[in-house]
Amino acid sequence: MKQCIAAPNAPKAIGPYSQAVRAGNMLFLSGQLPLDPETMQFVPGGITEQTRQVLTNARAILEAAGGTLDNVVKATVLLKDINDFAAMNTVYAEFFTKDHPARSTFQVAKLPLDALVEIELVAVIE
Repeated sequence: MKQCIAAPNAPKAIGPYSQAVRAGNMLFLSGQLPLDPETMQFVPGGITEQTRQVLTNARAILEAAGGTLDNVVKATVLLKDINDFAAMNTVYAEFFTKDHPARSTFQVAKLPLDALVEIELVAVIE
């Protein structure tokens, strides 16, 4: 059985998709962008600020589904510029402090709305 998750403290989807979908004890978060949920605009700043907003949004979705960042088992990070990896990684480490999830990181040609970073997560929530 599938349940779509809509978190009030995270940006609304900008297309025909759900913020997250729960299937059994698995939670699949759609790629999160650095949108401020109140203004639906990108947060000001560079990769540090954008990564922080992306993970704040993801945390809000996890919480709406009854989970936390500790439930994340896999992260996929998409960067506009792989040279931003170190700065992204510093912020990422602030959010994932123990039992780090598996992760893949890629540079991509372009992200939606010309974001610098997008992160999708998979979590297990008992």
